[in-house]
Amino acid sequence: MNQPVFRGLYAITDNHLIPPESMLMQVEKALTGGARMLQYRDKSSDFQVKKMQAEGLLKLCRKAAIPLIINDDVELAQCIGADGVHLGREDPQLESSRHILGPKAIIGISCYNDFELALRAEQSGANYVAFGRFFASTTKPRAVAASIDLLRRARRELKIPTVAIGGITPENGGALVAAGADMLAVIHGVFGQPDIRTACARFNRLFSDSGDAPL
Repeated sequence: MNQPVFRGLYAITDNHLIPPESMLMQVEKALTGGARMLQYRDKSSDFQVKKMQAEGLLKLCRKAAIPLIINDDVELAQCIGADGVHLGREDPQLESSRHILGPKAIIGISCYNDFELALRAEQSGANYVAFGRFFASTTKPRAVAASIDLLRRARRELKIPTVAIGGITPENGGALVAAGADMLAVIHGVFGQPDIRTACARFNRLFSDSGDAPL
């Protein structure tokens, strides 16, 4: 895996949105559409089901030369040799995850609307931090709201990439990129759309329009 490009669309799967039998097909469309990173997110299936799906996704990501990140599950990430994990407030500590996955693993941390949490994550060795939700979210309707000022502050004060998440569409995502988001993390705006490739292309144009297109 080459050095990842933390710029562009960060596509996130959802087992409640994507039927299991079409997971690989839909993700392949997202990758060919230009997603720069993929996160496998499944909060309810048993380990063997997740392992089988994640292994299939890893093959697609290797072919596309983009990172596969596992949501929450450090054991699964280690088991299949994924590129890293994304951790939330209730997930394993960053330091223990780094010890298990090694120095080259990508570890992202959800910071919600808490900039101090982002500062601590950076100091502890996180590779990126994520803020959100910025807009009404179908996946997490009760998630705390985050201000766009967090992205402006992150651009000034953080040395690691910043991801924006929560209800992001091609219509509202441009303001987040302009404010400092290095990546836009999207679930429904990609996998809930009738044409996944076109949806991905529309998101990536936001980075091109900002004058800093993903490589």
